[in-house]
Amino acid sequence: MSTKYDAAVLGAIAACDNQTIPQASLYMVATPIGNLADISLRALAVLHHADIIACEDTRHTGQLLHTYGLPGKSLIAVHQHNEMQAAQEVIHRLSDGQRVVYVSDAGTPAISDPGARLVQQVQKAGYRTIPLPGASSVVTALSVAGVVQEGGFTFIGFLPSGANERKKILQSAFAEPRAAIVFEAPHRIEALAKELVSLATDSHTLDRTLTIARELTKQFEDIVTLPVAQWPERLMHDPNASRGEFVIVIHPAPTEQGPTKVDTRVLALLLKELPVKTAVRLCAEITGQAKNALYEKALELKHEMSD
Repeated sequence: MSTKYDAAVLGAIAACDNQTIPQASLYMVATPIGNLADISLRALAVLHHADIIACEDTRHTGQLLHTYGLPGKSLIAVHQHNEMQAAQEVIHRLSDGQRVVYVSDAGTPAISDPGARLVQQVQKAGYRTIPLPGASSVVTALSVAGVVQEGGFTFIGFLPSGANERKKILQSAFAEPRAAIVFEAPHRIEALAKELVSLATDSHTLDRTLTIARELTKQFEDIVTLPVAQWPERLMHDPNASRGEFVIVIHPAPTEQGPTKVDTRVLALLLKELPVKTAVRLCAEITGQAKNALYEKALELKHEMSD
């Protein structure tokens, strides 16, 4: 048992002495995603006062509690395969006035991990659910992505393995005007890099920016922001770059800008020799500009030419 965490638990309990920790309530508690020091004082205090802890994996949570100097707690498993049934056991405990804590294996429960169905059932039964903020790989990655935008972000989570469904989701993410957050397993990370390069090539946006966060808060944490076109090469030359747990931030699609002076000059030359649609298509291929913007510009140029 670690004395430094024992002291932290005692300090947390003292710091939270003036706070109420209601009975007959379900506490959704965030736990570290890697670095064990990323636990809040309030989380430690609530774990200490818990009558029972529901968790995604009893072995994992048991080790975590032992590390913090909180062994001997009663644990019940609530995971994706038994969540609805286990919720009834939690509700029974709440009906006895117990404080029930739910933790997933890492991070904030009910985001990409189990917990949402448990919350639904507990609320339907009329009991209080209390969130405790803490570690989340989603906001941790986004905080160092340097994304400057309004309108928030979209969270995708783990991508499906099916090729067609996967392609549709990635196309949607790539077309997003907001940042999109994706999780991926290490054995599929090279495939993801190639898929994103293919999408960028099709849309003439190989400079589209990604932030790749690997092993967040852990010893070998690695965070890099680069154009999508450079990611496969990085994976090829660094064996470690494809290891660990990944959070990928696909930066927002750049705001579409109208044709530049050079684009307009190219378009004008093509219009002298070709029909509008053909000139627009060729100009889009040459410049990478969007066809809609070029078509509007082509109509303006044709009108000027006819005057």
